[in-house]
Amino acid sequence: MTAGMESKMKRLLFIYNPLSGKGMIKENLSDIVDKFIKSGYRVETYATQKSSDAKDKAYRWAEDFDMIVCSGGDGTLNEVVSGIMDLDERPTVGYIPAGSTNDFASSIMLPKDMLEAADIAMQGVPLDVDVGGFNKKKFVYIAAFGAFTDVSYMTPQEMKNVLGHPAYIIEAVKGLSSLRTYHLKIELEDKLIEGDYMYGMVTNSISVGGFKGITGKNVILDDGKFELTLIREPKNPIELQVIIASLIGMDVKCESVESYKASRIEITTDEKIPWVLDGEYGGAPKKIVIRNYHQAVRIMTGMDIV
Repeated sequence: MTAGMESKMKRLLFIYNPLSGKGMIKENLSDIVDKFIKSGYRVETYATQKSSDAKDKAYRWAEDFDMIVCSGGDGTLNEVVSGIMDLDERPTVGYIPAGSTNDFASSIMLPKDMLEAADIAMQGVPLDVDVGGFNKKKFVYIAAFGAFTDVSYMTPQEMKNVLGHPAYIIEAVKGLSSLRTYHLKIELEDKLIEGDYMYGMVTNSISVGGFKGITGKNVILDDGKFELTLIREPKNPIELQVIIASLIGMDVKCESVESYKASRIEITTDEKIPWVLDGEYGGAPKKIVIRNYHQAVRIMTGMDIV
């Protein structure tokens, strides 16, 4: 290949977490890179070394590349998106899921097979998705606090596979005795909300913790709106089961679950409440401003968009 031909090739940065999914990427790395090359890219690979490494490299190197593809869990995707959000010009993003939950991957119809996901990164349907701002941080699909924040990620996958929805209920009931509520003042564009809640999540995803339907119906990833779900404290284990059944899409009415749509959400609390952003710890601020960055990042999907 001549120097002139090489200079005309598109450049792709492949950032991957070598530890995600029990190191699945190691078995597929060569074949994945081969697919990128056959699609006309000159490829540079980078294995993340520590927390926030993907964010740092995406921010510092993105301007030298036409596309960034990342592989790992939703946390790896969060870091890459967070990194390029600070740029004036953002490259298209491809995602090869390799984590244990991969909620956002499900939302954009990415397969679990890594080579099939690599094909979609090259030949899929581009979608300009909304990105969330959480004070100075970013999130791709969820910002959550409270009682069930860790349940989705702590429930063993084997248990989900065998028991399905009841596995989620069982794991939640284990923590019933330690449930507590937090007093929140919430300002949306068109209303003020104040109350005591044991859980809350702001989402742009069709699933959380591997369960579809938990974020509500008619979820659109590029409409400039987030889904806000708030849960009041259950009075007993039976009411807790009704709450969970309502959340995971069963046709059950539950007064303890409140749902809203908003593009900007301001939350004030009386105490510091730990939050999780895309499955990772997001801090414990008492004043939170959540905003929707409408259609901020273009990502390759397996969706058929009309």
